[in-house]
Formats: sequence, C-alpha cells, structure tokens
Amino acid sequence: MEREFISWDDDLSVGIQEIDEQHKVLINLINRLFNEALVKHNVDVANEVLTELIQYTIIHFSVEESLFRIFNYPDYEGHKVQHEELKKQVIMLKSRIEEGEEITIELISFLRSWLKKHILKEDKKYSSFFTEKGLQTSWSKKSWLGKIWG
Repeated sequence: MEREFISWDDDLSVGIQEIDEQHKVLINLINRLFNEALVKHNVDVANEVLTELIQYTIIHFSVEESLFRIFNYPDYEGHKVQHEELKKQVIMLKSRIEEGEEITIELISFLRSWLKKHILKEDKKYSSFFTEKGLQTSWSKKSWLGKIWG
C-alpha cells in the first residue's frame, strides 16, 4: 500500500485546471519517490522516479513560463529566477545521488516544502492575472500531460 507524503487539497489550487493537474502530477511523483526510497528501499526505482520528477518539473515550468510570456505577466523574471534556482538545486541533488548519496527524508521533505510554498505564495499570485486576461480556467478536452504522467 502506497503512503501519501504530500496530499492535494483545494488550498493548493490556483484555479487553472491545467496548472492544478500538473501540480497533482508533481505531488504524485514526490509521493512515489517517498514510497520507493523510504518505504520500499528500492534505490533503482527511486532514482528513476527522481529523474522523472526532474523532467516533469522542467516541463511544468516551461508551461508556466510560456503563459507568462503570452499574457505578459509582470513578475515573469522574478518567477523564472525561482524556477531556475529549483532546477539547479534538484539537478545538484540528482548528481549527489548518482555519486552514491542516499535519498533521505530531508531531501523529500525539501521537495514537498518547496512545492507547497511555491504554489501557495508564488503561483497563486498569477491566477487572477491570467483569468482577467481571458485564460480559460478549465479544459474542454483532456490534457496530453495527464495521458503521459497521470
């Protein structure tokens, strides 16, 4: 049975379905990493999940940053700097793990804390801006991302 290290709740919703669904995928990947590394002690699978988490994070940030450019979001540069910093930190952590360091509760807690803090403090800032600019908040069709990582 899989344990939930981080769970989705409506407080984390930014009110834009595409972004919310992507955040749910990130939460799912953190939970998978937790279960493979710390519950099952399956190092090889945990490393694969960490790689998947890094790849998906880059995709998610690209989607957000595309929206920033399309809608001329005023805090584009500041938000992008935060994305770049997390990408650097996660890639550095991945390198350390490839060199033999174990995936620890501290590492997974860092990922959980960063994601929740980033969504609640930074991502929520752009919700009303995008909707005021006319961004559709819900899908009329299923996202391609859900088919790959959902």
